[in-house]
Amino acid sequence: MNILFMGPPGAGKGTQAERIVDTFSVPHISTGDAFRLAMKQGTPLGLKAKEFVDQGLLVPDEITNGIVRERLQLEDCNGGFLLDGFPRTLQQAEALDGMLAEMGRSIDHVVNLKVDRGLLLARLTGRRICKACGSTYHVMFNPPKQEGVCDKCGGELYQRSDDTEAKVGTRLDEYISKTAPLLEYYTSKAVLCEVDGEKEIDEVTADIVSCLRGTAE
Repeated sequence: MNILFMGPPGAGKGTQAERIVDTFSVPHISTGDAFRLAMKQGTPLGLKAKEFVDQGLLVPDEITNGIVRERLQLEDCNGGFLLDGFPRTLQQAEALDGMLAEMGRSIDHVVNLKVDRGLLLARLTGRRICKACGSTYHVMFNPPKQEGVCDKCGGELYQRSDDTEAKVGTRLDEYISKTAPLLEYYTSKAVLCEVDGEKEIDEVTADIVSCLRGTAE
Protein backbone atom coordinates (compact mmCIF):
# COMPACT_ATOMS: atom_id res chain seq x y z
CA MET A 1 0.00 0.00 0.00
CA ASN A 2 1.38 3.39 -1.04
CA ILE A 3 0.28 6.09 1.40
CA LEU A 4 0.75 9.86 1.67
CA PHE A 5 0.30 11.77 4.92
CA MET A 6 -0.69 15.42 4.77
CA GLY A 7 -1.42 17.92 7.51
CA PRO A 8 -0.08 21.21 8.88
CA PRO A 9 2.78 21.45 11.39
CA GLY A 10 1.51 20.25 14.76
CA ALA A 11 -1.22 18.02 13.34
CA GLY A 12 0.40 14.86 14.74
CA LYS A 13 1.61 13.28 11.51
CA GLY A 14 4.76 11.86 13.09
CA THR A 15 2.90 10.22 15.97
CA GLN A 16 0.33 8.67 13.67
CA ALA A 17 2.92 7.59 11.09
CA GLU A 18 4.74 5.51 13.72
CA ARG A 19 1.51 3.64 14.44
CA ILE A 20 0.42 3.17 10.83
CA VAL A 21 3.74 1.78 9.58
CA ASP A 22 3.58 -0.88 12.29
CA THR A 23 0.01 -1.78 11.37
CA PHE A 24 0.63 -2.03 7.62
CA SER A 25 4.31 -3.09 7.70
CA VAL A 26 5.56 -0.33 5.38
CA PRO A 27 8.51 2.06 5.88
CA HIS A 28 7.92 5.63 7.03
CA ILE A 29 9.74 7.97 4.66
CA SER A 30 10.17 11.69 5.28
CA THR A 31 12.08 13.98 2.94
CA GLY A 32 14.42 14.81 5.82
CA ASP A 33 15.25 11.14 6.36
CA ALA A 34 15.70 10.62 2.60
CA PHE A 35 18.08 13.61 2.45
CA ARG A 36 20.12 12.36 5.40
CA LEU A 37 20.42 8.87 3.92
CA ALA A 38 21.51 10.18 0.51
CA MET A 39 24.06 12.54 2.10
CA LYS A 40 25.39 9.83 4.41
CA GLN A 41 25.80 7.43 1.48
CA GLY A 42 27.44 10.15 -0.58
CA THR A 43 25.24 9.64 -3.64
CA PRO A 44 25.60 12.25 -6.43
CA LEU A 45 22.21 13.74 -5.54
CA GLY A 46 23.00 13.55 -1.84
CA LEU A 47 26.19 15.55 -2.37
CA LYS A 48 24.30 18.14 -4.40
CA ALA A 49 21.65 18.42 -1.69
CA LYS A 50 24.36 18.84 0.96
CA GLU A 51 25.70 21.91 -0.82
CA PHE A 52 22.34 23.64 -0.40
CA VAL A 53 21.71 22.35 3.13
CA ASP A 54 25.14 23.52 4.31
CA GLN A 55 24.33 27.01 3.05
CA GLY A 56 20.93 27.00 4.71
CA LEU A 57 19.19 27.09 1.34
CA LEU A 58 16.13 25.19 0.12
CA VAL A 59 17.00 22.14 -1.95
CA PRO A 60 15.64 22.58 -5.52
CA ASP A 61 12.75 20.39 -6.65
CA GLU A 62 14.88 18.62 -9.24
CA ILE A 63 17.23 17.30 -6.55
CA THR A 64 14.47 16.62 -4.02
CA ASN A 65 12.44 14.67 -6.57
CA GLY A 66 15.50 12.62 -7.53
CA ILE A 67 16.32 11.75 -3.91
CA VAL A 68 12.72 10.69 -3.26
CA ARG A 69 12.81 8.55 -6.41
CA GLU A 70 16.00 6.80 -5.25
CA ARG A 71 14.49 6.18 -1.81
CA LEU A 72 11.29 4.68 -3.22
CA GLN A 73 13.32 2.31 -5.37
CA LEU A 74 14.98 0.68 -2.35
CA GLU A 75 13.94 -2.87 -1.52
CA ASP A 76 12.07 -2.03 1.68
CA CYS A 77 9.52 -0.08 -0.39
CA ASN A 78 8.59 -3.04 -2.57
CA GLY A 79 5.50 -3.72 -0.46
CA GLY A 80 4.53 -0.09 -0.14
CA PHE A 81 5.48 3.02 1.83
CA LEU A 82 4.19 5.90 3.91
CA LEU A 83 5.48 9.19 2.54
CA ASP A 84 5.42 12.18 4.91
CA GLY A 85 6.47 15.75 4.04
CA PHE A 86 6.46 15.20 0.29
CA PRO A 87 4.96 16.39 -1.97
CA ARG A 88 4.57 19.95 -0.69
CA THR A 89 3.55 21.57 -3.98
CA LEU A 90 1.41 20.66 -6.97
CA GLN A 91 4.54 20.44 -9.12
CA GLN A 92 6.07 17.91 -6.73
CA ALA A 93 2.82 15.91 -6.69
CA GLU A 94 2.84 15.68 -10.48
CA ALA A 95 6.50 14.67 -10.42
CA LEU A 96 5.74 11.97 -7.83
CA ASP A 97 2.95 10.56 -9.96
CA GLY A 98 5.30 10.49 -12.93
CA MET A 99 8.10 8.64 -11.14
CA LEU A 100 5.66 6.13 -9.62
CA ALA A 101 4.08 5.52 -13.03
CA GLU A 102 7.54 4.63 -14.36
CA MET A 103 7.75 2.04 -11.57
CA GLY A 104 4.28 0.70 -12.41
CA ARG A 105 2.86 2.07 -9.16
CA SER A 106 0.57 4.83 -7.92
CA ILE A 107 -0.61 6.48 -4.70
CA ASP A 108 -3.37 4.40 -3.08
CA HIS A 109 -4.42 6.70 -0.24
CA VAL A 110 -3.79 10.29 0.84
CA VAL A 111 -4.61 10.95 4.50
CA ASN A 112 -5.09 14.60 5.46
CA LEU A 113 -5.11 15.36 9.19
CA LYS A 114 -7.35 18.35 9.89
CA VAL A 115 -6.73 20.47 13.00
CA ASP A 116 -8.08 23.93 13.88
CA ARG A 117 -5.54 26.74 13.51
CA GLY A 118 -6.00 27.85 17.12
CA LEU A 119 -5.19 24.37 18.43
CA LEU A 120 -2.17 24.13 16.13
CA LEU A 121 -0.85 27.41 17.53
CA ALA A 122 -1.37 26.13 21.08
CA ARG A 123 0.39 22.84 20.30
CA LEU A 124 3.40 24.43 18.63
CA THR A 125 3.95 27.54 20.73
CA GLY A 126 3.62 25.60 24.00
CA ARG A 127 6.55 23.29 23.28
CA ARG A 128 9.56 23.54 25.63
CA ILE A 129 12.88 21.71 25.31
CA CYS A 130 15.57 20.95 27.89
CA LYS A 131 18.88 22.63 27.08
CA ALA A 132 20.81 19.84 28.80
CA CYS A 133 19.22 16.54 27.71
CA GLY A 134 16.82 17.53 24.92
CA SER A 135 13.67 16.21 26.62
CA THR A 136 10.49 17.76 25.28
CA TYR A 137 7.58 19.17 27.30
CA HIS A 138 4.44 21.18 26.64
CA VAL A 139 3.10 23.91 28.89
CA MET A 140 -0.49 22.62 28.43
CA PHE A 141 -0.36 18.96 27.43
CA ASN A 142 2.84 17.70 29.11
CA PRO A 143 4.08 20.27 31.65
CA PRO A 144 7.15 19.68 33.85
CA LYS A 145 6.60 19.27 37.58
CA GLN A 146 8.40 22.57 38.16
CA GLU A 147 7.92 25.35 35.63
CA GLY A 148 10.99 25.87 33.44
CA VAL A 149 12.89 22.90 34.91
CA CYS A 150 13.40 19.45 33.31
CA ASP A 151 11.99 16.56 35.35
CA LYS A 152 14.73 14.22 34.15
CA CYS A 153 17.94 16.18 34.66
CA GLY A 154 17.02 19.52 36.21
CA GLY A 155 18.13 21.39 33.12
CA GLU A 156 16.66 24.68 31.95
CA LEU A 157 13.71 24.51 29.55
CA TYR A 158 13.51 26.89 26.60
CA GLN A 159 11.28 27.73 23.66
CA ARG A 160 12.79 27.31 20.19
CA SER A 161 12.90 30.48 18.12
CA ASP A 162 10.81 28.72 15.46
CA ASP A 163 8.04 28.06 18.01
CA THR A 164 7.07 31.69 18.66
CA GLU A 165 3.51 32.64 17.71
CA ALA A 166 4.61 34.92 14.86
CA LYS A 167 6.84 32.32 13.23
CA VAL A 168 4.37 29.49 13.76
CA GLY A 169 1.65 31.61 12.19
CA THR A 170 3.84 32.26 9.15
CA ARG A 171 4.56 28.53 8.77
CA LEU A 172 0.88 27.68 8.95
CA ASP A 173 -0.06 30.36 6.40
CA GLU A 174 2.63 29.09 4.03
CA TYR A 175 1.47 25.50 4.46
CA ILE A 176 -2.15 26.37 3.73
CA SER A 177 -1.35 28.40 0.62
CA LYS A 178 0.88 25.71 -0.86
CA THR A 179 -1.17 22.64 -0.02
CA ALA A 180 -4.69 23.82 -0.88
CA PRO A 181 -4.09 22.93 -4.56
CA LEU A 182 -2.76 19.52 -3.44
CA LEU A 183 -5.98 18.70 -1.62
CA GLU A 184 -7.95 19.53 -4.78
CA TYR A 185 -5.53 17.47 -6.86
CA TYR A 186 -5.91 14.33 -4.74
CA THR A 187 -9.65 14.83 -4.35
CA SER A 188 -9.95 14.76 -8.13
CA LYS A 189 -8.11 11.43 -8.12
CA ALA A 190 -10.52 10.01 -5.51
CA VAL A 191 -7.70 9.00 -3.15
CA LEU A 192 -8.07 11.69 -0.45
CA CYS A 193 -9.36 10.81 3.01
CA GLU A 194 -9.76 13.59 5.59
CA VAL A 195 -9.37 12.72 9.26
CA ASP A 196 -10.18 14.82 12.33
CA GLY A 197 -6.78 15.25 13.99
CA GLU A 198 -8.29 16.88 17.09
CA LYS A 199 -9.58 13.60 18.53
CA GLU A 200 -7.68 11.47 21.03
CA ILE A 201 -4.59 9.81 19.56
CA ASP A 202 -6.11 6.31 19.55
CA GLU A 203 -9.28 7.57 17.87
CA VAL A 204 -7.28 9.31 15.15
CA THR A 205 -5.32 6.11 14.53
CA ALA A 206 -8.55 4.10 14.28
CA ASP A 207 -10.01 6.59 11.79
CA ILE A 208 -6.87 6.46 9.64
CA VAL A 209 -6.88 2.65 9.64
CA SER A 210 -10.54 2.69 8.58
CA CYS A 211 -9.70 5.03 5.71
CA LEU A 212 -6.82 2.87 4.55
CA ARG A 213 -8.88 -0.31 4.73
CA GLY A 214 -11.80 1.32 2.97
CA THR A 215 -14.17 0.99 5.90
CA ALA A 216 -14.50 4.69 6.82
CA GLU A 217 -18.05 6.04 6.96
